[in-house]
Amino acid sequence: MRYMRTTLTWLLWVVVSLMVNGAERSGTEILRPVNSSWMLDAGSSHLADTYLSPLKYTGWNGSLEYERLQAMKFNPRLWRQQLHIGVELSGADNPVRNGSMLYGNIYARWGMMRVWQLPGRLSVAAGGSAGGNIGAIYSHRNGNNPVAAKADLTANVTGWVTWRINAGRMPVLFRWQTTLPLTGVFFSPEYDELYYEIYLGNRSGLVHWAWPGNFFRWDNLVTADLDFATTRLRLGFRSRILSTEVCNITTRIFSYSFVVGVTGDWFSVSPRRGISASTADFIYAY
Repeated sequence: MRYMRTTLTWLLWVVVSLMVNGAERSGTEILRPVNSSWMLDAGSSHLADTYLSPLKYTGWNGSLEYERLQAMKFNPRLWRQQLHIGVELSGADNPVRNGSMLYGNIYARWGMMRVWQLPGRLSVAAGGSAGGNIGAIYSHRNGNNPVAAKADLTANVTGWVTWRINAGRMPVLFRWQTTLPLTGVFFSPEYDELYYEIYLGNRSGLVHWAWPGNFFRWDNLVTADLDFATTRLRLGFRSRILSTEVCNITTRIFSYSFVVGVTGDWFSVSPRRGISASTADFIYAY
């Protein structure tokens, strides 16, 4: 009997503790500002696709990207969600400058990362993402088959390292983020297969399993966010590496670009509810 009373007392204490903690949490309004960034890249490109030409083409590259970063609702202190949407364009010439290629690509990627805060104002995040690309390479020298289409869907590993410092009175946030696909699918015809044949119905063997041995993409972005005001200036460098080998077709699409952009934290407030400064808890993306 005494054992039962002790057990009931312990269970009652646990229930009351949970109710009190839940009441405290429910009284705190969690606000998750969105970190939005627009980035413009400009740099060099290196294109090679043996479906179109055995030569490597070099030239310019440019891209425009939107990035959205926010704390997750289910565990805002530890988890982040990230969205990338962008378009890139490259133009390149062959070594003797008597032929050119154009490359265009539209991409999107969404992922989740777990964040660890470290000493020295460092933080590390690691997680996964899913993304897709669709684009094409065009060669004006090929009259019969001038285009090589590019498309893929991949599951990736991604993460970042950030370091926050003060340059005089100006806060600066350095970040290095990297993304690497592990598996997925991508499109490729046979070496001598015309797209007209695909149009007529020869569509077998066009989708291939992607793994790092035949589909290697490595995206790296290094940035410095200069905190002048609520809207910050972003400066950085980006490298994109894509290498595929399938159906006796080798593709290399490399670009190295300088980055300039703007970034800031935003949140929306209901006009009817407003914000209570005493109960609001802001959890920013970084």
